[in-house]
Amino acid sequence: MAEKLTAVKGMNDILPPESARWEWFEDKVRSLMRRHGYANVRTPIVEPTALFVRGLGEVTDIVEKEMYSFTDSMNGDPLTLRPEATAGIVRAMVEHNALYNGPLRVWTMGAVFRHERPQKGRYRQFHQIDVEALGHPGPDVDAEQILMCRTLWRELGLVEGQDVRLEINSLGQADERQQHRKALIAHFEAHAPVLDDDARRRLHSNPLRILDSKNPAMQAVVESAPQLMSFLGEASLAHLATVRAILDAAGLEYRVNPRLVRGMDYYNLTVFEWVTDKLGAQGTVCGGGRYDGLFGQLGGKPTPAVGWGLGVERLLLLLEATGSAIAPPVPDAYAVIPDAAALPVAMRMLQALRDAGVSVQMHAGTGEGRGNMKSQIKKADASGARHALIFGAQELAQGQVAVKSLRDGAGAQVLRPLADASAWAATLKPADAGFVGR
Repeated sequence: MAEKLTAVKGMNDILPPESARWEWFEDKVRSLMRRHGYANVRTPIVEPTALFVRGLGEVTDIVEKEMYSFTDSMNGDPLTLRPEATAGIVRAMVEHNALYNGPLRVWTMGAVFRHERPQKGRYRQFHQIDVEALGHPGPDVDAEQILMCRTLWRELGLVEGQDVRLEINSLGQADERQQHRKALIAHFEAHAPVLDDDARRRLHSNPLRILDSKNPAMQAVVESAPQLMSFLGEASLAHLATVRAILDAAGLEYRVNPRLVRGMDYYNLTVFEWVTDKLGAQGTVCGGGRYDGLFGQLGGKPTPAVGWGLGVERLLLLLEATGSAIAPPVPDAYAVIPDAAALPVAMRMLQALRDAGVSVQMHAGTGEGRGNMKSQIKKADASGARHALIFGAQELAQGQVAVKSLRDGAGAQVLRPLADASAWAATLKPADAGFVGR
């Protein structure tokens, strides 16, 4: 017997019924994007390695430690499985001159890859929702995107301030960050004995990343470090003030976190994260911000942009942790066909019902494996279907099918004509389905 093959560690299969939760969530996202005027884009999973080195920053954890990079065996090009989606979207916009006719609002959904130790909520292949507003310079779009997240939380049954909390900050502009950088270097140099190896390595290349340190021995020196907010000029402060005014007017609670810097170097001005206490150490559910310089870094014209990314696996874990439930998809009806001779007539009617939007599962099998009427009714009930469609000999002789209720008013049965299934198809469909709540 051949050796059984398994999936790569940290790259997971998504099978029924779990896949139903994904479909339900994806439908919520698609609806949200349509209502906010965002169009779908799809970019390659594999990109030039230089895209992420240049876009994310050479001295970042993602580029230094987490990328799946390899050399193309055909031409020797260095390639990387995308570790995030924003850089690829900006590359596509620049390459195709997609903003020629004006700003765009776009979104995408797909797999991203990071080579790290797998743990709950943190995988080597995971999936992101990525939302970008390209060509819009104002703080109004920053606030709109944050409020879009709140709308999604509410539609998923999450409570802001309880299940998820918003933290925001401003990273200002390049010259302001440069002044802050000098102050950080001086501060950390004065506390050099406390710094770990990673902090010492980044001290002069990217001191802002030291603020991300989770080393308990360094927390006091990190907390006492100069804050970027003290170096922001009038324009940067006004941008943040407008974002806050819009959020305040919308009644959205948040915390200004001066240590929030995000993990990529392309951010400026507004940055934000939605965090939770319900997933242990994996507290960030969604994060993003403004990245006005990335287009220029990737060879395009200077273009303002803002966006956010959401980890699907982590979000679904949060729904589970908060007790939010998603009803698994079940057929509207289950076709009970005791005699295989009735299949031609039955299947013609089932197709008419499906064409009318009814979900119908047909009992399958041949010979003795087909089962009798009683066993098929049991399987119809186990399927979760609301109705059983019984194609018995007596009903067929009258040109009818028996529709038996399996849920509401269980046991009630009516006869329907085979010839005009579309006329009564709507009676098989539920009024609503999907989110159950807590």
